[in-house]
Amino acid sequence: MHLILVFFFHGIIHCSGGNSVYESVPRLLLVSFDGFRADYLKKYEFPNLQDFIKDGVLVEHVTNVFITKTFPNHYSIVTGLYEESHGIVANEMFDAATKKTFSPFSDRDPFWWNEAVPIWVTNQWQENKTSASAMWPGTDIKIHNTTPHFYMNYSSAVHFNKRVENIIAWLNHSNPPVTFATLYWEEPDASGHKYGPEDTKNMTKVLKEVDKLIGFLIEKLKTSKLWEKINIIITSDHGMAQCSTDRLIKLDECIDRDKYKLIDKSPVAAILPNNETYVYNLLKNCSPHMKVYLKEEIPDQYHYHHNKRIQPIILVADEGWTIVHNESLPK
Repeated sequence: MHLILVFFFHGIIHCSGGNSVYESVPRLLLVSFDGFRADYLKKYEFPNLQDFIKDGVLVEHVTNVFITKTFPNHYSIVTGLYEESHGIVANEMFDAATKKTFSPFSDRDPFWWNEAVPIWVTNQWQENKTSASAMWPGTDIKIHNTTPHFYMNYSSAVHFNKRVENIIAWLNHSNPPVTFATLYWEEPDASGHKYGPEDTKNMTKVLKEVDKLIGFLIEKLKTSKLWEKINIIITSDHGMAQCSTDRLIKLDECIDRDKYKLIDKSPVAAILPNNETYVYNLLKNCSPHMKVYLKEEIPDQYHYHHNKRIQPIILVADEGWTIVHNESLPK
């Protein structure tokens, strides 16, 4: 199950002739709006984003890594690796050897992240370069004993504008200079889950606000004299499908809950079975709208085999379907 990912590039030629170290080092700001579906750009009006695109480059088709969830995809963006290689294989994980569990946005154990080196760490290891981040997943963790020089502990309560103001300050007033920075915002993903991505009435309001935030970012970069001195990428981690209560795959109708442990959730669910063969055989015939894979059966093109955190059984719902325990108790 691959969803479309859209990258918006704003490429800027660096000024020359300056003596400042700030002007002599290429600098990049990477911005993610979580859950920005590819077709939003065609269905809704984004005056600020469209102006941004006109001044740069639009990449119209990028394929996500499998699985398309917030933490795995954001870590793939900054490591260049498939999930089986960088180790963040799901939003929720279980490590059989250590019996540790991982929950998104609350677990701060570097153990989960140290299988790869993200770009902010690589950048930080270079001479006369520092990194900064406003809440990109993983940036408040000591990965290989390194955090960005400037970062914010994750809190969804901190508004986008405050995150931008911090980034601007760090870019303008650091020595050595911040040469790589990341900025993360939870929308439109949060509202897409709440209303459904095809709820035009509500999503119009949400996406209008997203465009206002992009306008705010651009304005701040211009007024702070950074606009002509920095390259900017605006991107997202995954798309989103419209689900319905009429399209539920109810595991309780197929298997007793005491026969397995649910590690990660729909639309790609991870199963830790008590008896692998028994659980697999029951789930295999559970629903025509759900594919059931033993770990070794997962298609090669997904690059989702070679990591101990990938559970023995993986369930993949068809687009628009949701895997739940039962109708009254979603996962």
